[in-house]
Amino acid sequence: MRGSDREQGSMFSYVALEKRIPQDHPLRPMREMVDEALKRLSPRFSSLYADSGRPSIPPERLLRALLLQVLFSIRSERLLMEQLEYNLLFRWFVGLGIDDPVWVPTVFTKNRDRLLQGEVAEEFFEAVLAQGQDHDLLSSEHFTVDGTLIEAWASQKSFRRTDDAGGGSDDDPGNPTVNFRGQRRSNETHRSSTDPDARLARKTGQSSQLAYMGHLLTENRNGLIVSAILTQADGYAERAAALAMVEEVPGQRRITLGADRGFDTGDFVAGCRERNVTPHVAQNTTNRASRIDGRTLRQPGYEISQRKRKRIEECFGWMKTIGGIRKTRHRGTERVGWMFVFTAAVYNLVRIRNLMAVP
Repeated sequence: MRGSDREQGSMFSYVALEKRIPQDHPLRPMREMVDEALKRLSPRFSSLYADSGRPSIPPERLLRALLLQVLFSIRSERLLMEQLEYNLLFRWFVGLGIDDPVWVPTVFTKNRDRLLQGEVAEEFFEAVLAQGQDHDLLSSEHFTVDGTLIEAWASQKSFRRTDDAGGGSDDDPGNPTVNFRGQRRSNETHRSSTDPDARLARKTGQSSQLAYMGHLLTENRNGLIVSAILTQADGYAERAAALAMVEEVPGQRRITLGADRGFDTGDFVAGCRERNVTPHVAQNTTNRASRIDGRTLRQPGYEISQRKRKRIEECFGWMKTIGGIRKTRHRGTERVGWMFVFTAAVYNLVRIRNLMAVP
């Protein structure tokens, strides 16, 4: 018998939101890990809010919503609020009931900015990493470091001389005609009027762009991120950030640090050995002599580190394609850095969940 296509709306629902989510849904174990991390951050949240006044959006729900934005590659807060309006999975994960009103996008953004002012991303990252440590998923001796360019939310037209008051013709104030062909532009004489913290940089074989530089330190056992830093882009940022991150590795034992040939410089190799770090850096022998000698090459761990270091590219790839940081939506080193660290924490959540699912 053919069923009827007649619609009949119902006023009440007798199925709990919890029962609508499958028990084997991949977001269930992630929700448990997120709740455990947020419990550790509760004292931090209390210090950010006043004891009296009008209640704001709970910071726990703010972070869960931001986590969904990263996981599902939602490009704006307005689209995120639209999903929360009708997506029951999103409502369950954030903690909203079926009938709870969804926040206005501007209100959500203003409440999110309060978290950006505090070091919540770093503490959330540490709380997630501690769960990986509790399950013995981290290596304490073997690590890999690398950096990547993150395109800034600014156009090439905004990169003007610091003494240029006009910056273009008046034919279209919103999109002025700017002719910089034949001009020599550098970070010493030019700044972006849209994002002054962005710097002109490029990778070998690629065109220049206004960008920041993100740095990751991963452990070699399972490829989890143990440290994330964002800096302004320049030719020395990768090596300086790498030395700063290895100094934060706990313990006094000697560790190994894998890296590509861009780190094969005398100052970096010497800095590693001063910090009780064995530099397993790929040799750069293009028109020069490598700083990695036979003492390092003859160790069996050197070849292993060179194989393992490719895992860090998986971290950058996920963060750029899924996490949405290939081109940041924020401006300023502080805000872009906050989202970079938070996206690294979300990657660890996904990675830990996958590792725990394997027998």
